Amino acid sequence: MIHRLLALVSVLVCVTVAHAQEKSPTAVITLEKGGEIRLEFFPADAPKHVENFVKLASQGFYDGTTFHRVEPGFVVQAGDPLSKTLKQGDPKIGTGDPGYKLKAEFNKRPFTRGILGMARSRDPDSAGSQFYIMLGDAAHLNGQYTAFGRVTSGMEVVDGIKPGDRITSIKMVTK
Repeated sequence: MIHRLLALVSVLVCVTVAHAQEKSPTAVITLEKGGEIRLEFFPADAPKHVENFVKLASQGFYDGTTFHRVEPGFVVQAGDPLSKTLKQGDPKIGTGDPGYKLKAEFNKRPFTRGILGMARSRDPDSAGSQFYIMLGDAAHLNGQYTAFGRVTSGMEVVDGIKPGDRITSIKMVTK
């Protein structure tokens, strides 16, 4: 009996250690004007949103899009494919998507400075490709939008983003 218990504990410890060593995906956003923003994702909290972002980034979907929305002290927003060709300020920018919608994955992550969230319309299940990075804390977004990652370095680059700043690429990287 004791040997079985020890074997079970040994297996549980190995599984726990292996799980703890799994790395969450990371990405680097490179801006046309210079600068890099490193992101870390939360697959345990928003698996479909992380999977979607990783897929789109890996396909080059975000390359050439702009930060079309900048709200000082609140957010910078990008990921609209229409921003690749339309001029900054065009009223259609902010309405584009990848051609499908994601179901919300609300979680307990607070919307604090540096958090990566998925933009949506009034419909909670309407996110697609547009994402935002928090410039400040916004508790009113908690539980209302999907937090799926955070900035790990380059917040000074985020702070300097202006409307129309173009993303050269978003590349998935290993830590």
